[in-house]
Amino acid sequence: MILTFFDQFSSPYLLGVPLIFLSMLLPTLLLPMPGNRWITNRLSTLQLWTINTITKQLMTPLNKPGHKWAIVLTSLMMLLLMINLLGLLPYTFTPTTQLSMNMALAFPLWLATLLTGLRNQPTISLGHLLPEGTPTPLIPALIVIETISLLIRPLALGVRLTANLTAGHLLIQLISTATITLLPIMPAVSILTATVLFLLTILEVAVAMIQAYVFVLLLSLYLQENI
Repeated sequence: MILTFFDQFSSPYLLGVPLIFLSMLLPTLLLPMPGNRWITNRLSTLQLWTINTITKQLMTPLNKPGHKWAIVLTSLMMLLLMINLLGLLPYTFTPTTQLSMNMALAFPLWLATLLTGLRNQPTISLGHLLPEGTPTPLIPALIVIETISLLIRPLALGVRLTANLTAGHLLIQLISTATITLLPIMPAVSILTATVLFLLTILEVAVAMIQAYVFVLLLSLYLQENI
């Protein structure tokens, strides 16, 4: 069987059953469960501090009605963060490299923010399709352009997350393959390539965290427009 660089992005199967749902649920088991004591251990304290920091960052651009979405946005942020980071480990599968999964996360949440605006303030939500002071001849064209830009938002969310993680994983695999191949031929070049691989891995850890934050932050900004 000949393996390619893109085989790492194919969903694993066991007895014909796709394991993508299992790979999404297992990271949540790593979170320590809260106990009945005020102070438990350092891991629980770190988890609580991380969740509080993320919640503050996400709720900053939102007004008070948007704080009802705190649990949804924070939970989504933690899920994406853990999946992205655990996907950097060897012999693991990253579900967020699948466009179908990212679209399944982006589209319902974007649609929920849009329907929230149309229900609570339909005039203001529809007013975003036509900027104030637009010349009369440009009104039809601008309405079409703004409608397209509105409808393309979930696609942009999903493609951004998929493309960044896929590119990072491909780069890591390419450089690691080059490191192993060059080791018996040119050890000095192989050591240099391994150094580049180490730096790229650190960069990919940052990208995994940033992309999870950007995904949820953009959803919160879309929500702010509609509340």
